[in-house]
Formats: sequence, C-alpha cells, structure tokens
Amino acid sequence: MGTVVKVTTNPPSGTVILDRPEKRNAISRAVLEELQQAFEDLHQERGVRAVILTGAGSCFCAGMDLEEMRLTAANPTRQAQWHQDAVSYKQLIETMLSFPKPIIAAVNGPVAAGGAGLVLAADTVVATGAAEFGLPEPRRGLVAGLVAPLLHFRVGGGIAARLLLTSQMISADQACKWNLYHELVEESVVWPRAHEIAQLCAESAPTSLQLTKSLLNETIAETLSTMLSAGAAASATSRTTEAAAEGLAAFHEKRAPIWP
Repeated sequence: MGTVVKVTTNPPSGTVILDRPEKRNAISRAVLEELQQAFEDLHQERGVRAVILTGAGSCFCAGMDLEEMRLTAANPTRQAQWHQDAVSYKQLIETMLSFPKPIIAAVNGPVAAGGAGLVLAADTVVATGAAEFGLPEPRRGLVAGLVAPLLHFRVGGGIAARLLLTSQMISADQACKWNLYHELVEESVVWPRAHEIAQLCAESAPTSLQLTKSLLNETIAETLSTMLSAGAAASATSRTTEAAAEGLAAFHEKRAPIWP
C-alpha cells in the first residue's frame, strides 16, 4: 500500500486512488513513483480486467505539485531535476497508453494541468458535474508540454488551442460537449458507473482489448510518442525560465504575477 496512492481490487476492476486530498491530489514525485508501481502491480493481477483511476476527497487532481517545483527552483541542480521530472511524467503517460487493460477515469471533482494528462491518457472518462477541466500552466509561466499532444490527439487542434492558450477552466458540461469527458453522472455513482464499464470490458477477450488499445494508441496515433518526447522537452525547458520562477513565486505568495 502506497502512502500517496492507494490500490484496491474489486474484480473485474482494480482502482487506483490519488490519496493527497489535503493537497488536492497534486502530483508530486512520490505520486508519480507510486502511480507507476500501481499500474505495474495491476498489470499482473489476472482478476483485474480494467483499472479505474480516481481521486480522494472532492478534487480529482489539481496538477503538478507547485510547491515541490518552487523548492526545486532554489536547488543548484534544478535543471537535471526538471529533466527527470518531465521524463518520469512522460513514462507514466506512456505506461497508461500502452497498458493492456482498459483504463477508466472516474473524475470525482476538478482536474487541471498534469491531472488533465492523466484523464486524457485514460481510455474512457466518467465525471461528475463538479469536475471542471483546465490547463492553467501559462498562468504559472509554464508549458503543458506533455498534455498538449494528448489533448490534440483526443479532441483536435481547435479545442486544444482554445484550452491551452486561454488557460480557462471549463465546466464539466462543456468538457463533455467537447468530448473530454464521455459521460456525466451524480457524484455518488461516479465509481459505481466506472465499475459497470469495467464489467462491460470484462465480457471481451483480454487479448482483443490489448490489441485494440495497441491499434488505437500506437498505430492510429503513430506520431504521439514523438510528440510526447517533444512535449517533455518543452515542459522541462519552460521550468528553467524567468517566467516560471515568477509564476511559481506569485502562486506561493498568492499574488498576480509580474511577467518579465
């Protein structure tokens, strides 16, 4: 059992829970490590035919841990750390895309930034009416480098540009209209509905589902891996800029940034 990610099994589904409700389930380095381990463990569980990804508390995931990022910015070795952080997140996204079992995001509340990447890397998405969606990275002086290719892959260039360039949080209803979410349900049934979808998936042959995911995420999306690599580089580079230093400081100090 992890300290920031919990895993439960209720065949045919297994559930991965982001468990930092006091931090709005922000993605720290520990979260990345434990998420990677959780998917590896559930890969081996024969009774688990589909995986549900959800968050503890009232938020699905607020994105990367900006406080951890701010503290890293004061470290002389930060450039190497920025690179490693981007690589770790990229590896997690690629693990989800190549995971042989369906992944269902049960979005129990607002989702932003790096958390949006987790939703977009899932195969299908069930969300509550409170699940706002947005990419606020530019307002922190950052770039959503790894989320951008996924967003374009899922919903196309026009909607991707609108979300990435405005940094606007949109309602769950709008996210559903734009096909970011596939179904809206009451908060009390977001996990049960995801489990029902897992049961539907479990009626199919495991090898058929694995080959289908490979077709969708590797063959049809043949350039996605290349774009994720480019996105990781852009994300890491953005964190070295004066704008990022100012954006993270302003976030910490709860003030409007003064862009250089």
